[in-house]
Amino acid sequence: MGEISTFVGLDVHKATIAVAIAEGGLREAASFFGTIENTPEALAKLLAKLGRKHKRLSFCYEAGPCGYGVHRQLTKAGHACAVVAPALIPRRAGDRVKTDRRDALSLAQLHRAGELSAIWVPDAAHEAMRDLVRARQTAVHAVRRARQHLSGFLLRHARVYSGKKAWTRSYRVWLASLRFEHPAQQIVLQDYIASVSDAERRRDALGEQIRVLLPQWSMAPVVTALQALRGVALIVAATLVAEVGDLTRFDNPRQLMAHLGLVPSEHSSGGSIRRGAITKTGNSAARRAMTEAAWTYRLPARVGRALLDRNEGLDKPVREIAWKAQVRLCARYRRLVKAGKPSQTVVTAIARELAGFAWAIARHVQPKHAQPQIPA
Repeated sequence: MGEISTFVGLDVHKATIAVAIAEGGLREAASFFGTIENTPEALAKLLAKLGRKHKRLSFCYEAGPCGYGVHRQLTKAGHACAVVAPALIPRRAGDRVKTDRRDALSLAQLHRAGELSAIWVPDAAHEAMRDLVRARQTAVHAVRRARQHLSGFLLRHARVYSGKKAWTRSYRVWLASLRFEHPAQQIVLQDYIASVSDAERRRDALGEQIRVLLPQWSMAPVVTALQALRGVALIVAATLVAEVGDLTRFDNPRQLMAHLGLVPSEHSSGGSIRRGAITKTGNSAARRAMTEAAWTYRLPARVGRALLDRNEGLDKPVREIAWKAQVRLCARYRRLVKAGKPSQTVVTAIARELAGFAWAIARHVQPKHAQPQIPA
């Protein structure tokens, strides 16, 4: 028999870490060890102290804003460490007392009982690319806010564009032609226009950096292959891979769909079956990227110039899966619309299936420096 683990719960904060210990194989309550500073030196001292008394240590802590530094230090030292999903931690109904001590004790006991769900932890290089992708997402939100501020200002002063679509070349020419009688309002107009331009430049610059740094990323072959799918260009593919990681770590596409929160919620009991809106669990950025890509399937199946360029150099099985996805999803979109389904419901259904096709493509592509995959 293997050695029995000692389970250690860590409640990690910016400055401190609360530590609790649950002896393996026992049903007695966990004991509170104490609170240490959240520094590599203090954590190393904790490991040395616990290692003198306990032969095998298994740590856990909640995923949060402090990142994965604690996890990497613990695993590098040879200890097991699980970063757990906060939303999936069992909690007692009616419990209204929350302290660092109680959280650490609860984590240690739940870890010993096997009741915690660990999340996937990216390596340092993958996390760096994910930070870059998320920075671009932030820039996109900044562009949207800046445009809304400008549009709100113009609407308050009854300056309405007569064209069909905003933020085109003609719309920007119209903006440049606007004049206000009061100098203060003209200054506000120019400041809002400059804010939009600055936000757009930042967004475009970050997008270009994703393109430049992509070849150095271990997941670059997967990102390139996913772009064979309609609606999945560089940014969408990079977002999906950066947020989810290796898509083939899921045993089947349904698990990936559930991870993205694209499956229907359900509340069934006895003979009653109730299904509701999608669960929206998991990663919201990846789910949003899939939903945006799904809108392109409202049009008939075809391979345009941009998609043809993205398909160039890809393996035949990848291109075949992408074309199969187009034929199926475009037809399914029209069929669901004809059945009277709301457009958002239809797009969500398409996004769910699109995630399945992305999983299928990922199985045909190996990340850089990865071990060969055994075909199923």
